[in-house]
Amino acid sequence: MKFSKKYFVIFVVLFLIEVIIAKYTTGFIRHTVGDYLAVMFVYSLIKSVFNISVEKALLITFIISFIIEFLQLSNLQNNFPEEYSKVLKIILGTSFSFRDLVAYTLGIISILILEKTNHQS
Repeated sequence: MKFSKKYFVIFVVLFLIEVIIAKYTTGFIRHTVGDYLAVMFVYSLIKSVFNISVEKALLITFIISFIIEFLQLSNLQNNFPEEYSKVLKIILGTSFSFRDLVAYTLGIISILILEKTNHQS
């Protein structure tokens, strides 16, 4: 474990953007752009805490995002008391969508390109 200020700042900025998107937008911005940025949010959290390779962090991010999406098929968020259910619906979402998987994948690819470009310069 090694704290990275750079990735933590990115994490905080993405968190604020995600909150704004969740509160004030609908449609494409909320459902697609929000999911695209969500993988960047998770990735930056992982990289802010763990000193691991880009590839390992991306793999963990990919697995987390796809697990969360597929958990939506289980209706898990509705099997808890209401006070927990609200939080789970925010974290897990409410319905499975292949479009979300595409947004996650595009986010992962974007991170890979950004990281590879950043390391070359």
